Amino acid sequence: MGYDQNSNEFIFYDCSAESPSGRRSVCYDREALESRKKHKPENSAMDMAASMGIEILTEEQYRELQKLESFDKKTSSWVKTPDKIRKLGGAIFCDRRYDTVFVYHNGAESYYAARGFRGSLRV
Repeated sequence: MGYDQNSNEFIFYDCSAESPSGRRSVCYDREALESRKKHKPENSAMDMAASMGIEILTEEQYRELQKLESFDKKTSSWVKTPDKIRKLGGAIFCDRRYDTVFVYHNGAESYYAARGFRGSLRV
């Protein structure tokens, strides 16, 4: 996606057509995972990203990615949620429908088979 001259790092984003299949059906973060009483997903997006050594894309980064081509036309991706929203129990995600990038909200504990996350890596 780019090169940061200040840190001398190349910046990579996930560019799979749909949210990566091995990263779907996860809630937003550990707090959300622990708050579920029944039917807990196996993991959370934030925990998976941390274990992979990547950062979840921000909304701004997600919109940058969408300028390359159309991604997430059938899936959606959790994006880094502002603290103000997260403290109230929510989390945000994005997708592309009708040739438009949409940002939505859900309870952070929610998870769906078609929702995953995309990551950023600096090398």
